[in-house]
Amino acid sequence: MENSRLTEILSNRAMRLLVLLLLAAVIVAAAVLSRGSIRSKEGSARLTRPADNTVDFASAAYGISGNDADYDPLMRLIGDAQFVLLGEASHGTHEFYRERARITQRLIEEKGFNAIAIEGDWADAERVDQFVRGRGVDRTAEQALGNFRDFPQWMWANTDIRDLVQWLQSYNAGLNPGTSKIGFYGLDFYDLSGSAQALIQTLTTIDAEAADRARNRLRCFEGFEEDPTTYAAAVARDEISSCATPMQEQLDELHQRASQPIQHLNSASREQLFGALQHARVIRNAEEFYRTLYSGSSSRGNLRDQHMADALDAIAAHFAAPGKPGKVVVWAHNTHTGDARETELGESWEPNLGQLARQRHGRQAVLVGFTTHSGTVIAAPAWGEPGELKAVVPALEESYSGLFHASGLGNFLLLPGELPAAGDVLGEPRLERAIGVVYLPQSERISHYFRAHLSRQFDAVIHLDVTQALEPLAQ
Repeated sequence: MENSRLTEILSNRAMRLLVLLLLAAVIVAAAVLSRGSIRSKEGSARLTRPADNTVDFASAAYGISGNDADYDPLMRLIGDAQFVLLGEASHGTHEFYRERARITQRLIEEKGFNAIAIEGDWADAERVDQFVRGRGVDRTAEQALGNFRDFPQWMWANTDIRDLVQWLQSYNAGLNPGTSKIGFYGLDFYDLSGSAQALIQTLTTIDAEAADRARNRLRCFEGFEEDPTTYAAAVARDEISSCATPMQEQLDELHQRASQPIQHLNSASREQLFGALQHARVIRNAEEFYRTLYSGSSSRGNLRDQHMADALDAIAAHFAAPGKPGKVVVWAHNTHTGDARETELGESWEPNLGQLARQRHGRQAVLVGFTTHSGTVIAAPAWGEPGELKAVVPALEESYSGLFHASGLGNFLLLPGELPAAGDVLGEPRLERAIGVVYLPQSERISHYFRAHLSRQFDAVIHLDVTQALEPLAQ
């Protein structure tokens, strides 16, 4: 994309998110979790293949009917894994959020998971983290989500996330004194200015001199705080010097501080130091990311998912104890949580979060995808515009969603590893649908489908046949 075009459309943060997602090659995900009828035995029993189903994957499919045993097979698959990445086929489907919440609660209660990490900015999620740990000033979960007010605000400021945050706060409040509380973090780095402000605020409470040094370094961004893309454009035109060196110095200083013994710090102070370090990492990486928009570099997509993978590892390390690794559950789009190498997108993308998690952690990372056939969704008609209630076009017959719908199995959990020659059974590769914050049903085949080997892209797939739009919180 030409620089003149970038300058035109990157006028506010909402527009930035649009272009950044496009430049990162994120094809936004489709699908909505379903309340369709189940044709199975009770609980998570294997489903019986209907007589007209020409593709026999029912032996690895388990019905989802809303009872407590629905995800027993998934829990067995996860075992002692350290990371579970929960996808979604759209950013506006109630059932995707609802089912991810059910799985997340079981991971916390039954498998000792320590934190939730979302495809959202670190600074915005930090306010939620403070609330669920009983440290913030917000009195309700809805108030704690107040920082999620920019496009696409419905992605995290919705009733499903509100309910999950309230559950998390109540769960933490019931833990025994001295027990580590469950955290809530953001993996993304778009909000450079939010992290800059939070870094200064945090350092002011820890070390006034360190705060002054950070403030002096951050003056490099003066005049560009509200729109980092204007900073990047100015650097590209050689009007100002890059902020890369002072931002690296800031990160190095906090790295050195965090590497020193911290046993004398209480849990609140440790959390502050951890947060400051992550804010510094956000600023350094976001500076580089915005700058690459104008440099013509092909690595910008990798910068984002690399940052997310590094943040995920940092969160896990933060909760680790001797002989007990930290465990984190991720909420992000299918295009982040699946292994990009198993899609046609992997030919042009740099490694995504799911691929990096597998490469770094092997079987300690479990990737879960979601699909849907039809229903409704909240999505915008164009980048930066308000979300609208839209009908989801019934999936193409030749797609995975079309295949799953035609099976007549309703809502189910599919474990491809239980299928001999899963790729052959599913007729791979097939089309996979991805709806994001923008949905263009009039050009759906071009805008929202890509080819993938689903059985290798994910370790488990949850199909919810007919789904409904999520409910955004009132702004």
